[in-house]
Amino acid sequence: MKVRSTGELEVMVDKRHIVSIGERLYTESVELLRELVNNAYDADATEVKVDVTPAKITVRDNGTGMDMEGLKLYFLIGSDIKVHNSKSPRFGRTRIGQFGIGKFASLAAASRFEVITQHKDFAARVVFDKDEWEASGKTWHLPFEVLEPDREQGDGTTIILSRIRKTFQQEDVERKLVEGVPLRAPEFTVFLNGRRLVPRSHIGQKIPLLEGCKFGIISGEIVIVPGSLASMTDLGIEVKVKGATVKKDLFGMETWGKVVSRIKGEISADFLPVTSDRSNFVTDSPEYQEFLRVMGKIIGRIKKMLGKEANRQADNKAGRAVKDALKRIYKALAMNPDLSPFGPIPIGEEGVGGGAALIRGTEKRTEKEVEIKPGNARTKPKKPERKKRKNPLVKKITPSAIVRKMSFGESQVAVCLDFFGAGGPECFSEGNVVYINRDHPLFERESQKTATYTMYIGRLLTQEIAMMHESRSPRMAFNRQSQLLKDAFSE
Repeated sequence: MKVRSTGELEVMVDKRHIVSIGERLYTESVELLRELVNNAYDADATEVKVDVTPAKITVRDNGTGMDMEGLKLYFLIGSDIKVHNSKSPRFGRTRIGQFGIGKFASLAAASRFEVITQHKDFAARVVFDKDEWEASGKTWHLPFEVLEPDREQGDGTTIILSRIRKTFQQEDVERKLVEGVPLRAPEFTVFLNGRRLVPRSHIGQKIPLLEGCKFGIISGEIVIVPGSLASMTDLGIEVKVKGATVKKDLFGMETWGKVVSRIKGEISADFLPVTSDRSNFVTDSPEYQEFLRVMGKIIGRIKKMLGKEANRQADNKAGRAVKDALKRIYKALAMNPDLSPFGPIPIGEEGVGGGAALIRGTEKRTEKEVEIKPGNARTKPKKPERKKRKNPLVKKITPSAIVRKMSFGESQVAVCLDFFGAGGPECFSEGNVVYINRDHPLFERESQKTATYTMYIGRLLTQEIAMMHESRSPRMAFNRQSQLLKDAFSE
C-alpha cells in the first residue's frame, strides 16, 4: 500500500487513569506515608516529622525543597529525573524513587493533597484537590501560589493530606515506616507523632553477610533468635533496596517447620529491579535470579548452623538426663549394697547428692578410645597398640560422643552415649563402660519426652549394672534391676 500523507497524533492520558494510579497501584493506603518519607530522604532531608490524626496527615522535612522547575518535575507523571540523577546533591544518597508516581499513592486515602515547599528565595504552595481536578474537564492545571519565604523555617517540603477517607492505626504506620524507610542511614531521623522511630533489632546469634555477584553486592545480617523470642506472626527476612524494605521472603524455609520463626534479619541488594509499587521484585529478571542463587547458598549455611545448634541442645539434654540418672542409681545402690557389683557404697562423704559419687561433666571427644580397667575404672585416651588384644574392653567412639563418669566407692562407671546405628543394640557394656545407642529407635522416641527421659536412661543403666552383678541368670538380673529402678525413682 502506498503512503498518501503523514501526520502526528497527540497521546493523551485520561485523568481517571491518573487517579487510578494512586487508588489501585498501592495495596495498602498506609504505604503512601512510606513513599512521602522516602521522597524526603531523596531530597537530602536529615529530619522528617510525620503527624497522623483522623482528620489530617502531615509530613514535614528539612530537605532541599523545590524551586519552580522542581515543582514542575514533581507533578510530571512518570518522570525519570531520579533515574538520571541517582545521587542526591548534598549527601550523595542513592535515591529510592524511580518512577515519579509515588505521590499519587495519597489518592488511595485522601481527596486533598497540598504541597508547601521552599528552596532558598523561592516558596510556593500547590493544591491537588481530587474532586475539583476531576470536575475541571480536560485542563491539567493545578492551583499554584507563590509565597513569601520563611527564613526561620528554612528549606524543606511539607505535604498535607486532608479529607481522609481511611483510618490509620499508629502501630500500622510505625510498622510500615520502620520496614520501608532507611532509618539506618546516617543523618536521617524520622519522627511519628513526636516519637523517634528506631530500626528494628533482634536478639540472638548474629551472622553478618557480604556476598558478591556479577550484578553487585549482597550484604546484611541474619539473626537466629532464641526460641522464647520466636514468633510465627512475623516470618521472613527483610530484603532491602537502597535502604528500604521491598518485601519479606522465606527463601524456601517454609518447609522447616516452626524453626523458621527463629530466622530474622535484613538483606540489602541495591541492584534488584523493583515493581512500580515497590511491593515486589521483577522476578523474571536475571538480577533477581542471580540473587536467589546466592541466597540459596546462604540459607543452606544457616540450616547447617541450626542443625549444629539442635545437636548441642540435644547433647546438653542427654548429659543432664545421664547425670540425674546416675545420682538416683547411686542412691539406690547405697540403699541396697547386696545388689552392687562394686561392693558397699559409702554414704555421707563429700560428693554429689550427699554421697561419695563424683560425676564429671559431659565431654566432647575426638575419635579416641576409652579404656576402663577392672577394679578401678579410669577413662583416658589410649595409645594404639601394635598387637590386638583378644577381648579388649575398648570401644571406638565418635567426636559426638557424650561421656559421663561416676565413682562408686573404689570403682568407677563410665556412661558413653554415642551413635552405633539404628540396627545396633539399644545399650551394651564392656567392663565398667555402659554404651547407649543414640541411633536406636527407642532412644530417639524417648529422648523427645522430657518427663520420662531420665527414667529411660535409668532403666538402661540399671539393666547393665544388674548384669554386671549377675550375668548367669537373666531372671535374677531382671529382679535386681527392678529393685534398683524402684529405689532410684521413688520420691
